[in-house]
Amino acid sequence: MPGPATPGWQMRWYQLVRTMARVHTPQGEEQLLDWLLRPGEARVLAFVNAHAMNMVAESEPFYQALMSADVVVRDGIGVSLLMQLLNQLPGQNLNGTDLIPQLIARADGETIALFGTRDPWLQQAREAVRTRLAPRSPCITADGFLELGDYIRLAAKHRPRVIVLGMGMPKQEEVAVALRAALGFSCLVVCGGAIIDFLGGKTPRAPQWVREAGFEWAFRLGREPRRLWDRYVNGNPVFLRRALRIATRSLRHGWPAPA
Repeated sequence: MPGPATPGWQMRWYQLVRTMARVHTPQGEEQLLDWLLRPGEARVLAFVNAHAMNMVAESEPFYQALMSADVVVRDGIGVSLLMQLLNQLPGQNLNGTDLIPQLIARADGETIALFGTRDPWLQQAREAVRTRLAPRSPCITADGFLELGDYIRLAAKHRPRVIVLGMGMPKQEEVAVALRAALGFSCLVVCGGAIIDFLGGKTPRAPQWVREAGFEWAFRLGREPRRLWDRYVNGNPVFLRRALRIATRSLRHGWPAPA
């Protein structure tokens, strides 16, 4: 069951919504992908869904980790509803399961790192990268249960262009911020959630029509009810109650202005 909200959660939600990157066209999505992989300093990409918003309401440190990311984008119909309640244009849904494979493919020829989940799914994800997404790229892997220093040492040794973290929230966001601070070369660190499990075949994708309708979460719940029951069945109503509460407050105070 989601925990109680901590003091200041409404302002954290306001600030996070305000900072989310909005993409409204396919051309805008292309520009975002190009910018993320443009040479320069290390960058962090994070995704925010309803579950993440609940965690933000309950955890100031998790909120700070998200706000430290270079780009935060919305993932899912729940956050779209929240943004509309706050008089914000939600833009396109940029879920990691679709966006991250595109980023990996664009980095073909450069080293890719997958840090997360465990075998056999991790090695199967590595094969998917090497055979389908980036066949010219070396791909290094590490399971999602190591210490922070292990990931820093691996990244410093191999200097990957893209590091995909599949450790779940909040660990992956904390690791991402620490990697960016520790690495002195150009790379993109992606907070990928279950993406390595998807690539490794552990978790199948919903049919296209289910995804387009915004109900992939229900498909996943049907596949993994014990693991996801608390997140969706208990968590979604809590998220909706919080969204309505903050929308009522925003109407009274006239914040935020339309984006």
